[in-house]
Amino acid sequence: MKIKVCGMRQQDNIEELVKLNPNFIGFIFYEKSPRFAGEELNEEYVKTIPKSIKKVGVFVNANPGYILDMVKKYDLQYAQLHGNEMPDICRSLRQKGVNIIKAFSIDENFNFAMLNNYKSFCDLFLFDTKGDQPGGNGVPFDWKLLKKYDNEKPFFLSGGISLDNIETIIDLSKTHPVYGIDVNSMFETEPGIKDISKLEELFNLVRVQEQEEAEA
Repeated sequence: MKIKVCGMRQQDNIEELVKLNPNFIGFIFYEKSPRFAGEELNEEYVKTIPKSIKKVGVFVNANPGYILDMVKKYDLQYAQLHGNEMPDICRSLRQKGVNIIKAFSIDENFNFAMLNNYKSFCDLFLFDTKGDQPGGNGVPFDWKLLKKYDNEKPFFLSGGISLDNIETIIDLSKTHPVYGIDVNSMFETEPGIKDISKLEELFNLVRVQEQEEAEA
């Protein structure tokens, strides 16, 4: 199970995270977010992050030109589209060589059948909790709803993931195509600043589980 740490922006904090070797690191390019990377992000440093860590830009209903500019500026491997972007936007960005993670806000009314319109144009899905904000609401959705997901496309699970529920997610990954977890607000000391010791604990839990499964 891959680990994506999202909402990074401060260089010292990013450097500490890089030492833990996450699979993905996310930068938010949405001005209304309290985790907006903005001018704080040093593009020269971001480009030096090891290639083993995939860099993700998070966008909400952004202009495709702006997305492509940020992908180029920071050498991003993925664009995560966290708004109401239509399949055509995913397709055009993907045709320009950008890997696409399409995020969907889940509640009991979510229609999983509509994902069929997107799956050809996305590399991964991300399921987050429907809330007041496009993301970072800090609460899980009812994961039993994933029983309605009948697609083979792997997905990130997001929304309120913490040390308290990671074991449940590990169990869930045995019956659903959970590609990885996307963690953010539950591992922060303040918006955009991650608690590295808590993340270290999470990484150990997930990676010990992987090791045990590999040896079984």
